[in-house]
Amino acid sequence: MVGMGDADGAFITPGKFSEPTGEKMYKRVCAGCHMPDAKGAKGAGMYPALARAENLASGDYTLYVVLKGKHGMPAVGRMMTDQQVADVVNYVRMNFGNKYKDRVTAAQVKDVR
Repeated sequence: MVGMGDADGAFITPGKFSEPTGEKMYKRVCAGCHMPDAKGAKGAGMYPALARAENLASGDYTLYVVLKGKHGMPAVGRMMTDQQVADVVNYVRMNFGNKYKDRVTAAQVKDVR
């Protein structure tokens, strides 16, 4: 439920996450479905791998999915600041075997919102 954080304060204000880095945001928000190693999962649903993912080559595509959602993925970016969205997108695109060096900026996120 939006606005309900756990005891360690997942939300800084109702409906907004407080994680200060892309890595912490990934662990808090994304790893539950995409797994800590970003290899995805299958079970009650299909959670695609983000590790070595060619579809992440476009930073614009990646930030659009975080902001708007896609298929079963909710639009989690609505609960993040522009900088947090940029940070988590950059973290995923530069880790887990991904080597995309072009960074997404908070200004790009603002434009897509």
